Amino acid sequence: MKSVRKRIAVIGGGIAGLAAAVRLRDRFDAGADITVYEQAGSLGGKLRTGDLGGLAVERGAESFLNSGPGGTESAAVALARRLGLGDALVHPAKQPAALAIGGRLTPIPAGTLVGVPGDLSTLDGVALPDAGSDRDTGKPLLAPGEDVAVGALVRSRYGDEVVDRLVDPMLGGVYAGRADQLSLRVTMPQLAQAAETEHTLRDAVRSAQSSSRRVPGSPVFAAVNGGMSRLVSAAATASRARISLGLPVRELSRHGAGWRLVLGPVPAPQVEDVDAVVLAIPAAPAARLLAGLAPEVSPEVVQAVGGLAYASVALAGLALPPGTPLPELSGFLVPPGEGTLVKAATFFTRKWPHLDSPAGPVIVRASLGRAGEEDRLQLDDAALLARAHRELGALAGVELPAPAASWIQRWGGALPQYAPGHADRVVLARSALPPGLALAGAAFDGVGIPVCVASGSQAADEISKFLEES
Repeated sequence: MKSVRKRIAVIGGGIAGLAAAVRLRDRFDAGADITVYEQAGSLGGKLRTGDLGGLAVERGAESFLNSGPGGTESAAVALARRLGLGDALVHPAKQPAALAIGGRLTPIPAGTLVGVPGDLSTLDGVALPDAGSDRDTGKPLLAPGEDVAVGALVRSRYGDEVVDRLVDPMLGGVYAGRADQLSLRVTMPQLAQAAETEHTLRDAVRSAQSSSRRVPGSPVFAAVNGGMSRLVSAAATASRARISLGLPVRELSRHGAGWRLVLGPVPAPQVEDVDAVVLAIPAAPAARLLAGLAPEVSPEVVQAVGGLAYASVALAGLALPPGTPLPELSGFLVPPGEGTLVKAATFFTRKWPHLDSPAGPVIVRASLGRAGEEDRLQLDDAALLARAHRELGALAGVELPAPAASWIQRWGGALPQYAPGHADRVVLARSALPPGLALAGAAFDGVGIPVCVASGSQAADEISKFLEES
């Protein structure tokens, strides 16, 4: 008897959704019709490469971790190799980064875990720790499974300055969030695990660091020569999926043993029926679609999915004249207390040697805005660019010439803010979903390309298992 081809919908064309589509194709080969639905006009989500001064410069995520937690290559590197881009992987130069504190650039202390030090003696000139607070009370820092805000734990053990001057800017650079609101278990899972057995924060940091199996001397980060958009297009090609752009999936409902999708405008809807669905979209639209599945999906699950807050940020790209002098750094981070709109800067052509040439432009990329600062981004592009240019010069201690080319990239509601308990809420939601429906992406498992790739792949495996057993 001839087998029936499986019909699978991947809702969301970011890297998590594309990774899911690639894994599904690998699992089913020609035995499945896979469609990726992306409401925007292009694939990639937060991965977007643009031209600046004749160079390929990222307008979203610029790199990914080279290694995974176990010391093997990260999920992003594995995907790049699967897509034939292994030879295109490039790594940053070994340039230090700094903190902009009090009008000067101070090197980021070595040996921290996302800004949390395991050796307080390295903090000279950065922060004055309250070393006497990190006492052994005879019990672990956290109970099994307990989650707290990063800031709450670090403040209680090291004092305010370590959080405000070191941990906050490090987390701000990744999440655009504040340490006092972000979940330890999501943002620093190794530290959370170590805190369940260690009695001091110093020992927990050291334990988490020792458990990392990264090969000494190996690059921490990687990128794709030519830009992240190459990763996006290669994944779309390898998935051999039908790509639907520009039509949001407005409704999801049960249809027989599968699912019915309603797309497009209300006056002229399109209806498509599928056997399984991967939801790889942000929290709010995912919750809206799940709400349409009541009573099969409970209000508690909808709330667990949809209760995630997001931060808005903007990126400013500047192509400065060749030879523009900059500090000998890869870039810098700015603590919130400095009051600037710029929260981080990358000296892009210095950081990435494959883009650097004496006759080429000097590219600087600045990240603007943090959670709760959305009103500060309400400037037009010209004013925002002028603000970024002025603050960059002041923070770097140099007089920057006018850029020969520039752009502003806005990412409204782009970065999830994982409050304590987020991981438990996701476990609740996933455990209560009907079979044939899976969640993937940054809304659920964390930011960063490797995490999103792994999330999409895991969702694809869940769907594959369901379809193979049904």
